[in-house]
Amino acid sequence: MTHFFDQLADDLKGRLSALSAAGAIPALPESLGGVVIEPTRDPAHGDVATNAALALSKALGLKPQALGQQIAEAMRGHPAVVEASVAGPGFVNLRLSDGFWRDQLAAILAAGAGFGASDKGQGLPVNVEYVSANPTGPLHVGHCRGAVFGDALAALLEKVGYAVTREYYINDAGGQVDTLARSAHLRYREAHGEAIGEIPEGLYPGDYLVPVGQGLKEKYGDRFLHQPEDIWLKPVKDFAIAAMMAMVREDLEALNIHQDVFFSEYGLHTSGRIDEALQVLVDKGLIYEGVLEAPKGKQPDDWEPRPQTLFKASEFGDDTDRALKKSNGAWTYFAADIAYHLDKYRRGFTRQIDVWGADHGGYIKRMRAAVKAISGGQADLDVKICQLVKLTRGGEPVKMSKRSGSFVTLRDVVDEVGKDVVRFMMLTRKNDAPIDFDFDKVTEQSKDNPVFYVQYAHARARSVLRNAVVEIPGLDTGRAALAAAPLDRLATADELALVKLMAAFPRQLEAAAEAHEPHRVAFALYDLAAGFHGLWNKGRDEPALRFIHKDDPALTMARLALLQAVCDVIASGLGILGVTPVEEMR
Repeated sequence: MTHFFDQLADDLKGRLSALSAAGAIPALPESLGGVVIEPTRDPAHGDVATNAALALSKALGLKPQALGQQIAEAMRGHPAVVEASVAGPGFVNLRLSDGFWRDQLAAILAAGAGFGASDKGQGLPVNVEYVSANPTGPLHVGHCRGAVFGDALAALLEKVGYAVTREYYINDAGGQVDTLARSAHLRYREAHGEAIGEIPEGLYPGDYLVPVGQGLKEKYGDRFLHQPEDIWLKPVKDFAIAAMMAMVREDLEALNIHQDVFFSEYGLHTSGRIDEALQVLVDKGLIYEGVLEAPKGKQPDDWEPRPQTLFKASEFGDDTDRALKKSNGAWTYFAADIAYHLDKYRRGFTRQIDVWGADHGGYIKRMRAAVKAISGGQADLDVKICQLVKLTRGGEPVKMSKRSGSFVTLRDVVDEVGKDVVRFMMLTRKNDAPIDFDFDKVTEQSKDNPVFYVQYAHARARSVLRNAVVEIPGLDTGRAALAAAPLDRLATADELALVKLMAAFPRQLEAAAEAHEPHRVAFALYDLAAGFHGLWNKGRDEPALRFIHKDDPALTMARLALLQAVCDVIASGLGILGVTPVEEMR
């Protein structure tokens, strides 16, 4: 589906070509990609505006205003344009006919909840990696935000035509999983009746490891009770990681998140793919032995100038070159991450999106440099940082979960307020802005609670559709009947304003997808809900604006068609956000 902004822009380009062919303007440049039609900033100036005169004036050797006048005259010939004028430095403002907007409403009704879908992405593959938490415990509320953001972004990209793979990178190599194994072994001893006392410093204290210890007992009996660590560490670690990943999948299931690929970091280490990936950089002359300068600012106590294996990250936009080996000869996390992103590239993903937590901002430049280097500039990595979530209740911070031992878990939040509330609220701010999640506010039935406000719009519209059949017995409110409604009966400014809001939705989706910003969808839905609630409220005071008129079934059908379109657009947007549109509010 192509939205009307692109359709108008294509028509405009055709009219520009006709002007050039007629000699009215000089020959056009080969590409007109910079020519766009967008909404006007102020509806008083018109419905849409084009930058064509500004974009082309230099290439054509014409003054923007003079070129704008010719463009305005040409666009007056479009059947949907009722007014064209030149403003400011050369913008051409267009006002479109009421009939044009009614045609857009018909298009919404024809598309239903699929409205806004397009083939803009042309089926190109995109890898979206998100959550990727260490498999050492339940997901916390910070992971929750990244999970919702990543899942909504993946759905948004799919909506506009990309082939998306949702991926989870399991950090199952390194010291944190050894700590997990030792913590699980302690609970294993506890399961055998040993009094373990207070959990030692450095181990994971949460109750979630109690059943892991019991599971180890059931599988291994007392085999590892009195064995040295080098005997039990590997099997206990494998068992505990599997148990943690099962817990992670359950936590994600609570948010209705299902990923396509779970990729093991440990597999990179054991398969030799890290060595292979770094050999790619060696062959490109991008790895050398050298000594890094001391870190800027306060120098760490353990820093010493020593020869290291370094990647020339500074040649690809990073601030400095980066170490690939630790002092003990083991690969750094960065080395493994290079191998992982090379694997993504070799799987066909030239478009890669990573969703990271708030504490990873300093890692972005080196990772983008690495992706550029290993792919020869063919792959692009966009990293989205999800900032912190502040949980409050009654103005006070929400305390940690006993289950986790140190933080509030994702499941705690979902179990209390529900999946839909959590998912919507996590998208009410841009990903790089902190979120205040107030347990009292998110369940409040008011305009200040965006999830309620949008859900209520859908439920309220559905309620009117149901009531219409009661008020006018025999009225057919099926989709086919509504699609055939006399839409020319929709003539008030408020009704047409609501249509204009909905008609802009496909363009908003494409812009949100291009920017990798799914929160824009939540914002668009809130604006639509506000427009609908405003129209509904006016009907309370002005009977002529009400949706149901017993003495005028034709007008009723037209307005019910408008309501069905509101439901369709809200359902389309909520589908991207992973939120269920409700039929009624309880």
